[in-house]
Amino acid sequence: MKRLPPLPALHTFWVTAQCCNFTRAAEQLHITQGAVSRQVAGLENHLGYALFLRQARGLSLTDEGREWFARTQQVFGLIGDAVEQIGNRRQTLQLKASTCVMRWLLPRLMHWQQERPDVPVELTTTVAYTVDFRREQFDAALIYAPIVDQPVEARHLFDEQLTPVCAPSLLNMLQTPADLQQQMLLHPTRDERDWALWLKAANTRLSNVAQGHHFETLDLAMTVASQGSGVAIGDSALIGEDLKAGRLVMPFDLKVPTGMGYFLVHPPGTQPSAGLEALMDWLESQAHFPHH
Repeated sequence: MKRLPPLPALHTFWVTAQCCNFTRAAEQLHITQGAVSRQVAGLENHLGYALFLRQARGLSLTDEGREWFARTQQVFGLIGDAVEQIGNRRQTLQLKASTCVMRWLLPRLMHWQQERPDVPVELTTTVAYTVDFRREQFDAALIYAPIVDQPVEARHLFDEQLTPVCAPSLLNMLQTPADLQQQMLLHPTRDERDWALWLKAANTRLSNVAQGHHFETLDLAMTVASQGSGVAIGDSALIGEDLKAGRLVMPFDLKVPTGMGYFLVHPPGTQPSAGLEALMDWLESQAHFPHH
């Protein structure tokens, strides 16, 4: 392998070649003029030919010097790009969120990436509702938790409020809650507590609750409901996109709060970076003023 010229000397040559002046190069590099001169002479020695013509009125590049200048321009340009890109990649925000909030979060994160490509976000989804920052390396998490348990620094996005949802095609068959007796009920969890809570508040007794379909996630229940295969119980705060697009409708006005809510949290005792602060502010504004 050919012995490469010393990199510090190449860098000194590149800076000197830009201004063709030892004194100015020394100022930019924060070294003495003698050191600049010695490094350039050492490089010429290594290469076996002159890079500068030293004239009474200053320096000018030789033909070889001009070629080296073009190459070093490329090399240090590439190194500059690497510093920029690799540094930024490391600043990608790591966000954790439970799958139940995906319908709300995903379209907003896509919007965020268009608005702020300088603050990239990597999303990890999980069926867990909480985060343990001591064991998990996330910059922030969107959690689902009891409203009363939240620390002051948690940012409150919205409260869970349950209401039935279905495809528009079923709407005229659902005049009153009692009409749900004729429908297939879809459960977003393994248990039936969401339906039980809403029906109790609606003062309605049905005998078909247990015969419904159970799903692992709210997302699946919503997808099946949008296909007209039954009526799901869902969180009215999370289905705005589906309502806007006309995939789902809410047949009844009654929304029942569960005492649970969605919160943005970051590791306690840490100061969020400017990018994270901006993302959290933005998500909070999206939750409170959904039309923005």
